[in-house]
Amino acid sequence: MEIDNTPSSDEAKETDDDFAIVLELSEDDPHFDKKKKLLQNKGFNPKELVYLKSSPGPDWISTTLKVMLQIARIIQLDEVEIYFGEDDACSSVEFYSPRNEVETLNSILSLLDISLSSGMCMQMNVLQELREAIIGMIHDFGDKNSVKTTFLENHSCGKEECLLQWGENNGITTRLQIAYVEGAGRGAIARENLNVGDIAVEIPVSTVISEELIRESNMFHILEKIDGISSETILLLWSMKEKHNCNSKFKIYFNTLPEEFNTGLSFGIDAIMALDGTMLLEEIVQAKQHLQTQYDSLFPTLCNDHPDIFPREVYTWEQFLWACELWYSNSMQVMFPDGKLRTCLIPIAGFLNHSIYPHILHYGKVDPATNSLKFCLSRPCSEGEQCFLSYGNFSSSHLLTFYGFLPQGDNPYDVIPMVQILRLNRKIVRKVTPD
Repeated sequence: MEIDNTPSSDEAKETDDDFAIVLELSEDDPHFDKKKKLLQNKGFNPKELVYLKSSPGPDWISTTLKVMLQIARIIQLDEVEIYFGEDDACSSVEFYSPRNEVETLNSILSLLDISLSSGMCMQMNVLQELREAIIGMIHDFGDKNSVKTTFLENHSCGKEECLLQWGENNGITTRLQIAYVEGAGRGAIARENLNVGDIAVEIPVSTVISEELIRESNMFHILEKIDGISSETILLLWSMKEKHNCNSKFKIYFNTLPEEFNTGLSFGIDAIMALDGTMLLEEIVQAKQHLQTQYDSLFPTLCNDHPDIFPREVYTWEQFLWACELWYSNSMQVMFPDGKLRTCLIPIAGFLNHSIYPHILHYGKVDPATNSLKFCLSRPCSEGEQCFLSYGNFSSSHLLTFYGFLPQGDNPYDVIPMVQILRLNRKIVRKVTPD
């Protein structure tokens, strides 16, 4: 989406003082054709101009925002939302998903801010009114979907406070504190009221654990010669040893990590029996079989060939599984200035829990100007409130298997049971049942 600072003589229907905001679906969008169809079904074009009048009427703000929201919601759809958005039954919903709504409101806010900062528009007062209305909608959405946080006072956060101090000494700035919260273990809590656009945490690349760091280790030259080994596996093996390295730069970070992550990969026999016959159990079994095959292809061969670098007591199956759970549940995908996407561990940011009503949506791209990751808020977070981000568009079974928790509320990315599918119209049934 963009701003049109110069009204087109061919398209303008009002006076020369009119100013248009352009909401445009990018042709690079992987779902361009489907979104284009959805837009056209609602009477919009892939490139739609919304004109700002110099003297708007009393209902103009609400009418204009309604149009902008309809367009922007479709532009911000993801694959799952598109699937259900194509169905006529979904055409009357107010919004497609919590993530989509926060994304939509912020995209419009960004357009308005760009226009206001340019100073080239005659209708600055109208732009400001629109901006205030959007900010109000973001606040209202957050108030309706806030999650009450209950703190567990009997848990010490000494290790976590040491990590925060370590982070400060290494250039990390944060407006969050760590606390134990009911039902979620540890969480990141706002120290003060945070507004849209505020940076909750800023983390220099120098404090991020990534593939680049591992290249400096004494095991990299051995591992890189193994056919088919991935950078993620190399990171796993490095973590297993670095956890016990008393001289590690990240020793304080490793000290805060739990001995057990309680993901589906380490479920006990009682949990496994309770899942008997379910798709979730099959997913867990397949994941563990894959990891066991991966482990057996590396050990004990590495321990036998390089015992000084891969000590047998460190590289056990149990420790390998622990490292897998660490990277599954705590890693983040980060885009670096060189254009490469890398899997990383990010101290302190790992305390931010997932929610289907996130405060932070975009956080995985290094700012080349500061060489840091910035976790900016897409909706406000009040002092004492837990600050959430989105781990991604994952089903509850995936979150339980690889992260060790179930999200609060109805997860829009869950697989719909067949009995519910059959209640939908024939169009959806045809999509999900075999011929």
